[in-house]
Amino acid sequence: MHSEKVPIALIQSSCQSDPAENMAKACGKIREAAARGARIICLQELFTTRYFCQTEDYKSFDYAEPVPGPSTSVMQELARELEVVLIASLFEIRARGLYHNTAVVIDADGSSLGKYRKMHIPDDPGFYEKFYFTPGDLGYKVFKTRYATIGVLICWDQWYPEAARLTALKGAEILFFPTAIGWAADELSAEVRRSQRDAWITIQRSHAIANGVFVAAVNRVGTEDELEFWGNSFVCDPYGQIIQEATHQDEAIVFAECDRSRIGFYRSHWPFLRDRRIETYGDVQKRFLDE
Repeated sequence: MHSEKVPIALIQSSCQSDPAENMAKACGKIREAAARGARIICLQELFTTRYFCQTEDYKSFDYAEPVPGPSTSVMQELARELEVVLIASLFEIRARGLYHNTAVVIDADGSSLGKYRKMHIPDDPGFYEKFYFTPGDLGYKVFKTRYATIGVLICWDQWYPEAARLTALKGAEILFFPTAIGWAADELSAEVRRSQRDAWITIQRSHAIANGVFVAAVNRVGTEDELEFWGNSFVCDPYGQIIQEATHQDEAIVFAECDRSRIGFYRSHWPFLRDRRIETYGDVQKRFLDE
């Protein structure tokens, strides 16, 4: 039986134009994280490519691959060798003309535990994801890995309390959020940038508090075309207290220990799950509560 204390790592990295180069870098950082004791390792959103969603370009569909496929095979071999759990975010081609933003979870024996397809797809200047990705149809998922039961949500999903709640209700002890978020490189003042980043951190800390779980968010860094990614990958405990975090500009491996035995303590002292009035929440399924 494994310890209730689970060492995790988040790999915050910049990306180049060559997917093979990005994969090689990711594998090297996975090895480094494993050598330093991490048992669950999460990569950032779409880690094999630059963030191509800044423009609507048909050529970018060439980056897509089947899941399982070449990248998952590399991840499975690495997970088996190092006995680590890996969370890898990929551009999935499901069928001709049908694509998803997908995270695969590989267990510590190299077996695939399944995949999660991003549910909430943004469409904003610089983030034209609806052009590329079909919304996920697998629902909210948990994965019972060797070291912990985890949930995975992807980037835009992180703003929706419903997504975190449903994943936690399925038994997730740690919520992982592979992410690619940043500022327009030439538009925003320092104050607006700080406010946006603080809002991003705050909403995820609130998921930890409301659900009594650990939250781990991993973002990329570097400037790609018109976007400057703001890094700041972090892990927080079920009280929303940040355990470890990275800077906004540097590549980093963020290490944290998640003591799963503390989840019961937090939830008994702040029994939000106990006091939910589930019979009153039916209207949340409506788009808007018009009179």
